[in-house]
Amino acid sequence: MTRRGDADSIVSERGVKLHHFEPSGRKIWTVVGKENEHWLDPEFGFCSCADFYYNALSTGGECYHLKAVRIAQEQKKIETVKFSDSEFESFVSALVRDLL
Repeated sequence: MTRRGDADSIVSERGVKLHHFEPSGRKIWTVVGKENEHWLDPEFGFCSCADFYYNALSTGGECYHLKAVRIAQEQKKIETVKFSDSEFESFVSALVRDLL
């Protein structure tokens, strides 16, 4: 499967998630990849996956998770999950634990 195919698969499986915290409006993007969930910042072109660090940074490309976010935005296939601001700290803590 190609990287584009991986990205298309993620989008079709609704794996692009926007976690929206209210009332602050803070947003955290995650993508469910093949093995893990990854944190992204599409505005800055960042992804927490190993491919981003090993390939995208050295070649200037983007990992398939970032491609999936772009495709999901174009196709309006983003899963939005709403949270209260009181849940922000525990959400970020859990996200960081998963990254380690």
